[in-house]
Amino acid sequence: MAELKRTVGPGQMMLYGIGSMLGAGIYGLVGRAAGVMGGAMWLAFLLAMTAALLTGLSYASIASRYPRAAGAAYATQRAFRTPWLSYLVGLTVVASGIASAATQSKVVALNLNTLFGLDFGFSVLGAPLEVLLLAVGFVLLVGGIVWRGITESLWANTACTLIEASGLVLVIAVGLRFWGQGDLTEVPITATNPEGLVTASLLLQGALLTFFSFLGFEDMLNVAEEVKAPERNMPIAMIGAMLVVCTLYMLVAITAVSVVPWHELATAPAPLRAVIERAAPWFPAIGFTFITIAAVANTALVNYVMGSRMLYGLAKQGLLPAALGKVHATRQTPHVAVMVLFVIIVALQFAGDISQLAGATVLLLLLVFTIVNAALIVLTRREGKLKGRFNAPIALPAGGAVICAVLMGGQLLQVDWRAPAIAGGIVAAILVLYLTTARGRAMPQE
Repeated sequence: MAELKRTVGPGQMMLYGIGSMLGAGIYGLVGRAAGVMGGAMWLAFLLAMTAALLTGLSYASIASRYPRAAGAAYATQRAFRTPWLSYLVGLTVVASGIASAATQSKVVALNLNTLFGLDFGFSVLGAPLEVLLLAVGFVLLVGGIVWRGITESLWANTACTLIEASGLVLVIAVGLRFWGQGDLTEVPITATNPEGLVTASLLLQGALLTFFSFLGFEDMLNVAEEVKAPERNMPIAMIGAMLVVCTLYMLVAITAVSVVPWHELATAPAPLRAVIERAAPWFPAIGFTFITIAAVANTALVNYVMGSRMLYGLAKQGLLPAALGKVHATRQTPHVAVMVLFVIIVALQFAGDISQLAGATVLLLLLVFTIVNAALIVLTRREGKLKGRFNAPIALPAGGAVICAVLMGGQLLQVDWRAPAIAGGIVAAILVLYLTTARGRAMPQE
């Protein structure tokens, strides 16, 4: 029977991780963070970075100890031996990937249409026909790359990663000379914070917002079966990718508020473009459009790869139909899972606005991180340190679990109830699906 092939080295894996975390979010998130934290938004990134690193180190340990697709679900099952919980973890991650890939496909289509200026004069379910066609074409292109092979997927990821990272490096390079011109401790004065102090509540609010820019490290775990010597290379790639991204984010945050006052950043439709326009007016505006397209396309690609490997891994673990675990004889990719995802993502193009669904799945990822951190604690206590593997000290997953639980609680207490309601609906739907399709299926423990 055909299996996934191990062709990915640590360098390619690190670039894959950098691309999965950078995404397009940081290009707009800087403005939103400035609106919450003012010139002190770097503190929010610092706190979010700490939270992400703790969970990232847990994922690196799991990737080294149990290098397999759907590793989060596998670790959960191995630790708690509760199939419904493992199923919930696996399908929650798949749902987040599908929602993100579908959303990013629409964003790419909108940006492409800005360049091409198409107008067919027709709409389908409220969406312009030309945008839908561009989105479907983009999904077909990405699906073809993922079906072709992991090597081709990682080359495409590398190209997009270099483009989107170059945008952030450009911001830092042209803005360095402005360092020292902005107040890095000034925060907005509000009714709840009339003295403009950096309070614990404000830091939590800022960390909740900026934590989402670090999401993506979990996607790396799902291609572990295609990495050479994963016991050694996966931790190196995951930790290296997180350190690179954390450094870039901190430098971008400080640079942005140094070049453009934070209250202007907060209202700018494209905050980093505003930084470039002020620090490097010679840079063509269309350049940032291409960078945005590359960043968004990369997010969609990474989520497509992740989703297909999650379906494959869950099928191999007995929690989804066996057909999803089939591997193409020549391409050595999970071709059935790739085709199923294509159908779902294309269908979502006609489902209208799914941004709330995407927001809800981010909330669910915090639940997944809490469970996975707890699973690593149980496994470390039960199995001890595994020779030749990266073994994170128990204090790291314990800290990660606590911080993720606090962030999840903070998100639940936000004024907008729709994301928690949708998240609850997703949990209910996944559990119903488990009871009707997967209950009683055996799940291998080794």
